Amino acid sequence: MSLLTGTQLAKSYGPDDIFAGVDIAIPHMARIGLVGPNGAGKTTLLRLLAGREEPSRGMVQAARGLRIGYLAQEAALEAASLGATVWDEMLGAFAGLREREAELARLEAAMADPAQRDSLLERYGPLQHQFELDGGYLYETRIRQVLSGLNFEPADYVRPVEQLSGGQKTRALLGRLLLESPDLLILDEPTNHLDIHAVEWLETWLNDWDGAVLIVSHDRYFLDQVVSSIWELAFEALTEYRGNYSAYLAQRADRRSRQQNEYAAQRALMAKEQGYIRRNIAGQNTRQAKGRQRRLDRLMVSGAGLVDRPREAAQLKLDLQTYQRSGDRVIETHDLAVGYADDGKVLFHAPDVLLWREECAALIGPNGAGKTTFLKTLLGEVSPLAGSVTLGSSLKIGYFAQAHEGLDPERTVLDELLAVQEMPTGRARDYAAKFLFTGDDVYKKISVLSGGERGRVALAKLALQGANLLLLDEPTNHLDIPSQEILQAVLADFPGTILLVSHDRYLIDGLATQIWSVEAGALEVFKGSWGEYVKEREKGTEPAKEAGWAAVGAAKARGEKAAVPSRPPRGNAEQKRERSAERKRAARLAEAERAITDLEQRLAALARELEEAGTAGDAVRVGTLGEAYNQLQTELTVRLGEWEALAV
Repeated sequence: MSLLTGTQLAKSYGPDDIFAGVDIAIPHMARIGLVGPNGAGKTTLLRLLAGREEPSRGMVQAARGLRIGYLAQEAALEAASLGATVWDEMLGAFAGLREREAELARLEAAMADPAQRDSLLERYGPLQHQFELDGGYLYETRIRQVLSGLNFEPADYVRPVEQLSGGQKTRALLGRLLLESPDLLILDEPTNHLDIHAVEWLETWLNDWDGAVLIVSHDRYFLDQVVSSIWELAFEALTEYRGNYSAYLAQRADRRSRQQNEYAAQRALMAKEQGYIRRNIAGQNTRQAKGRQRRLDRLMVSGAGLVDRPREAAQLKLDLQTYQRSGDRVIETHDLAVGYADDGKVLFHAPDVLLWREECAALIGPNGAGKTTFLKTLLGEVSPLAGSVTLGSSLKIGYFAQAHEGLDPERTVLDELLAVQEMPTGRARDYAAKFLFTGDDVYKKISVLSGGERGRVALAKLALQGANLLLLDEPTNHLDIPSQEILQAVLADFPGTILLVSHDRYLIDGLATQIWSVEAGALEVFKGSWGEYVKEREKGTEPAKEAGWAAVGAAKARGEKAAVPSRPPRGNAEQKRERSAERKRAARLAEAERAITDLEQRLAALARELEEAGTAGDAVRVGTLGEAYNQLQTELTVRLGEWEALAV
């Protein structure tokens, strides 16, 4: 039996239908990712399933005694009492255990009396045994593990909850939910406010957990690591796909291609019929023509058997071009110390690094490590505490700020675009439409826009600049997954150089030719992709130590002279495209293998049915089954051909 089912779920707000006719089932140990464009109703569906809202139509049914843990997108832990600390709130997840712990303590005290010892011991033994089985001696260790995994320092444990930031309260609530171990976790953007290390810890925790989980997330890499099925909510309907996010991409592409082909074939058939009717309605074959017209009219009225025109959501139309070629040596540092002169605190030291033209370096590290400060140092907005930065010749820098501070809150969308490039109002409106600002949206002030809308304005301004060096600080924050996919594809084809600060490992894996990692006050450089970096890290080695570039910093620490590494081979843009294509090829190969397995199983079942029908002498059924068998065999041949082409 499923933990939770939804039948013909629909939700409307006034005259606006959010979705309708949605059927879902969440089995035990499910790992489900819910995706779709912003505004499709993902959060609304989660709230219906969590019991926080009622559907307009349909029914949600839960298994008896089902315990659900729900993390809202911007949820915050609220202290149970004034002055309650983070540790106090985590202890609340073990209220039952702690009551039994107190009972055991009372029994132990009472057993000090020899007169009561024997009678109490009979009660104490089973209680103590069950307490141990339920983790009674480990719950404090579990609390420390969860808080540490979610980036809480020991000093944070005793901080009153009301003193935490909004992001810290969200992380604390997530920790409390994990410790409560419900039967079903419903998580809305759980990786918000988590750095890469915390997200990786959460992935491991969820993969080891034996409960079910339903997740809405814009973190594509996280979905790849955690989920085994994808629900896509779009155009008021829900479609289910098997596999993780990458598998979903391949299946979705196949499904859309098939729908487009079916629609085109149907239109061609209808055009052929209409042509016959026009040619023969007044001729010798008028009777046949009228018959075909009636059939066509009935088909159009009933809609039965008609293939709907494939629908596509409005998408970002981003194009990044450079107006001039930069020099080969784009960014160089020498004895660099990054930080702010106000307090003199060094955030991190960097070895002598060199970024060549057409490369993409991904700068990663925990929140507060100094990544954004490093970008501002390159821009000249923050002076180095020591050392120097040298930027190459013929550079035009485009900067995407994480907080979008380059946008004036009092300007409109149109004003922001015209501030970058003068153009006629009509052309500016057309350009804004490429970034999904249509109609009166262009006259909205920046101050009233959502985070995703401000991100699109910032991207629109960036695309007008013709930069050949992009400094990007969390460019996928607030973007929905379709926009992230488009941005990644455009950046993969970008002919210039990129320095990327991001927690988006899917983006990093698709683009980066180097990983610059800030840890414990030092920047270490690894030459290679994110996947190669992770493999080195999993070997138990320091990836940067394996890379020749870190030798520069090591030599300087010994007071020796070390040469800056030579220029890497050209073609980094091509490497980015190849890695992106390889990821897609692997996903399509996995999907082809799943389809082949499914077809082989269906063919085996049909073969058994054919044998039974033949034995029974049922000629009609043999014919029907034989036709179905041949169709499946043809489909299997096509799939095997696809698999062979992908496996080469």
